[in-house]
Amino acid sequence: MRKRTITTLAAIGAAGVLALSGCASDGAGGTIELGGGSGGGGGGGGAKGTITLGFLPSWTDGLSTAYLLQDQLQKIGYDVEMKTLTEAGPLYTGIAQGDVDVFPSAWPEVTHAEYMETYGESIDDLGTYYDNARLTIAVPEYSELETIDDLADADLGRIYGIEPGAGLTAQTQKMLPEYGLDGEYELVTSSTAAMLTELKSATEKQEDIVVTLWRPFWANDAFPVKDLEDPKGAMGEAEGLHFLGTKGFADEFPEAADLISQIVLDDEQYGSLEDLVVNEYGEGQEADAVDAWLEEHGSDFDWVVD
Repeated sequence: MRKRTITTLAAIGAAGVLALSGCASDGAGGTIELGGGSGGGGGGGGAKGTITLGFLPSWTDGLSTAYLLQDQLQKIGYDVEMKTLTEAGPLYTGIAQGDVDVFPSAWPEVTHAEYMETYGESIDDLGTYYDNARLTIAVPEYSELETIDDLADADLGRIYGIEPGAGLTAQTQKMLPEYGLDGEYELVTSSTAAMLTELKSATEKQEDIVVTLWRPFWANDAFPVKDLEDPKGAMGEAEGLHFLGTKGFADEFPEAADLISQIVLDDEQYGSLEDLVVNEYGEGQEADAVDAWLEEHGSDFDWVVD
């Protein structure tokens, strides 16, 4: 296996802001159509039609599942068109208008609830494939801290966060007074990449550190971290991640809808997929990353197409 690197931190730093802000602009987002070839999923020749997957590359959860779907759908005979956008608003508009067939990593229950209120009647829910999407406060696995309450006596002074405008940042700021930590801790905000750099440095030196994280996110797999329990629920409830389709998708592509509806991932499986796609293989080698993930995890699932 390739040595895990963190060289992509700057490139994916925006993931924290976009995926967790819940307030992406409704302005027009640019689209780029990518080639449909996939390393392990080239079979089929598109005899069953073309399916357009719309996703935001900076949302690494959606990037990972988009390439997983591309691989699997091509293997059962569909052509797959990959369409990238820069903001959530245009993506929901595209699904509602039928310009995009599938959004492979949506947060419709909480984070994107406003978009669902606007476009929900023109969108079909194709299934929840991950049920533990949540905002967290995390520490190294070797830390003796177990709950957010424990921070009061730890005297660490700082919590390293991500971008100032991220929803995760706002939720953490709300959390601090609920646990009486607002006078004890400074929430240091800068960027996702800067936070991960601090986390990497601390864990390599076996030092204590407190950071804001979220699930799903590859850092939970790449670093030796654990979530602090949140007995007061101050970081919010977990929500599900869904595959969304344009209205009538299952009628037009029944075999594709059936396959998509069977996909369910747990923390370890999702973290491994995202880490392979983002870090160990990286841009331009996403299909190879999916092949490697299927080789490791494919036997765990009944729905996997070889």
